[in-house]
Amino acid sequence: MNRLTSIRPLTSLIRRTRAWAVSVASRHCPVLLARFRYREQKGNWPRLEMPQTFDEKLLWLMLYWRHPLKSICGDKYAMRAYVSEMGLEHVLSEFHGVYCSSDQIEFDSLPNRFVLKCTHGCRMNIICKDKNMLDIHETLSTLDKWMKTDYSTIAGELHYSSMTPRIICERFLGDDKGNLPNDYKLYCFHGLTFCTLVCSQRDGSGHAKSDFYDRPWNARLPYSRANPIANVGIERPENYLEMVEIAENLSAPFPFVRVDFFCVNGKTIISEMTFTPSACVDVDYPDAAQLELGEKIHLPRKMIL
Repeated sequence: MNRLTSIRPLTSLIRRTRAWAVSVASRHCPVLLARFRYREQKGNWPRLEMPQTFDEKLLWLMLYWRHPLKSICGDKYAMRAYVSEMGLEHVLSEFHGVYCSSDQIEFDSLPNRFVLKCTHGCRMNIICKDKNMLDIHETLSTLDKWMKTDYSTIAGELHYSSMTPRIICERFLGDDKGNLPNDYKLYCFHGLTFCTLVCSQRDGSGHAKSDFYDRPWNARLPYSRANPIANVGIERPENYLEMVEIAENLSAPFPFVRVDFFCVNGKTIISEMTFTPSACVDVDYPDAAQLELGEKIHLPRKMIL
């Protein structure tokens, strides 16, 4: 037995033990978990008593402002009802079905290209560009694993705890070659859009180049120090002002929410609403960006239900 082989069981045990500890902490001492996560990634303790930076205020909102609408809008299925109630049903993606378990999916009735999403968390998407090439057994196994995941226990994002796990199937939004469209993520503070993160040139594994632009789309903002940026400036999408108007209508109840859109053949399509990007601890923001974004959040009174 070589050294690497002997280490693997120990590494696996450590990983499982850590996951168990985080799960327990998220349920019984979420404030302590948030502090240690922040300390582990940034090297210092968050100032939750007097938060100043963007991450500190996002953590505060996650822990102390538990408005029930956050769970509704953060749920990829329940959000559709909220968007419709706001009179914006026309920006919802084409919908093929909702399922309480993977065995309810009738693949024969689905189009050749589609997207399956679990609605109660992030990074739980299966993009099918050709149904004939889809490994259905592996797809079902992956979905079953995701459906058993309580996303609130992974990093203590509390608003996920009250979501009902579901699977939805939506239209595939890529072009004929299978390329995915740019993703426009509008940072909204108290119902006003401040800036937009553009994710472009996304590859098959989900990695993309990231660029921040100011609200008028006049300047690129130095808000990322790690992610690769596009080599050329990205043109403002033709429907950008519509995105801004819709994002501001949807974000009005919240101190902060990121509203994500696609632009497909000139049509605005909403993707999701995110309250805890990067689980509220993002080491890619430079210090100046942390402070500038943090200043945009005016903390409300605590709401712990």
